[in-house]
Amino acid sequence: MKWEKLKPPEPDDPMCCCECDIYQYGCCCDCEDLDEAFSRWLKDKPSKGGCQCPVFGAVMEHLEISMIPALLLLPLLLRVAALHYLLGVIILTALPGLVLWYYYATHRRKRRTLFFLTLALYSLAYMYYLFITEIVPRGDVGQLQVFAATAGMILTIVSLIYTKRGPGFVTASPQNAQTVNQKAGKDSALSNGSTSGTSAEPQATKHTLTARWSRCAVCKMLRPPRAGHCRTCRSCVQRLDHHCIWINSCVGQANHRSFLLTLCVFVLTSLYGISLVLCSLCPQQYLVTALFYCPGVYSQSSTALCFTCAWYSSIVTGGLLYLLLAQVLNISFNVTEREAQLALRNKTGQSRLWGLVVDTGEYSRGFVQNWVEFLTMTDASVPSRSSRTDLV
Repeated sequence: MKWEKLKPPEPDDPMCCCECDIYQYGCCCDCEDLDEAFSRWLKDKPSKGGCQCPVFGAVMEHLEISMIPALLLLPLLLRVAALHYLLGVIILTALPGLVLWYYYATHRRKRRTLFFLTLALYSLAYMYYLFITEIVPRGDVGQLQVFAATAGMILTIVSLIYTKRGPGFVTASPQNAQTVNQKAGKDSALSNGSTSGTSAEPQATKHTLTARWSRCAVCKMLRPPRAGHCRTCRSCVQRLDHHCIWINSCVGQANHRSFLLTLCVFVLTSLYGISLVLCSLCPQQYLVTALFYCPGVYSQSSTALCFTCAWYSSIVTGGLLYLLLAQVLNISFNVTEREAQLALRNKTGQSRLWGLVVDTGEYSRGFVQNWVEFLTMTDASVPSRSSRTDLV
């Protein structure tokens, strides 16, 4: 039963009774932890001066007290790992598990949290600080290389800000049903003019078009095809892919391309920065072997710390590289992560490429057409499977 509470919310699952906000301090429900109660107490505490600064109010609105120990412990753990290579292996191996344990212990009951986003931005800023203060003064990195690394970091932050603008929420508009009926009427008129079949064919076409639109059981409104409800954001998202905890937002039709751009720029910038650090610390070693064997790197505390941070960046980059590969494969097969999970649950999809992608075969129109559709975000509501059956 404990594992059921730790499971992430499945797509379109009904909300549980613990997701209500009726009681302000959560005293009658066991869903709010001590950190959230303390944050609410801070936000509800009146100011002594009679006026409240809007910046301070915004900070207190998104304050999470339990993030502070994680931000303080990260540089300390990296410096301890730089003392000896055995400590580095132990700490860097256990660090992902420690982060996940700390997250589940303090934030797992939160619907939305800035934990991973703050940790990622803090790690990025700390790695860049060490690069400027420790690697650049060694004289092995040119100004053009520093400019390229800085430009990559700035472009990553800009694309992340653009991604955070919104995934494309489904708005409750009374014109949705009218739009569906208009599309159904146009297609039925075209079918009447092009074919001389019976009257049952236009009715079947109209029923098929209206069936692609669904009504959300939580939001109580019509949503377009491939849209889904996110329990974390409490709203329906157009072409919902998944809710990304690293950006604290959903990935949908409006920000999927910028999300992919953020991943690409971050991975390329991180790999470039790691190569610059390793070439400066181990100039006589090859780039791949320098990450595993760099003699004399532990002779100084500064070089050992930079080498340890290079390993830390490699672990983070490896995880995001896997995420980038999964996104590229899903786009190539024109399937979202939500649709892949539903296909695995309903056993309607096929695993391809050693389980890296789930092919539903519903919206795929070929490799080139799938990427054109993703880059232009055109209407992909007409499944290829249904179009073939209509022709028959």
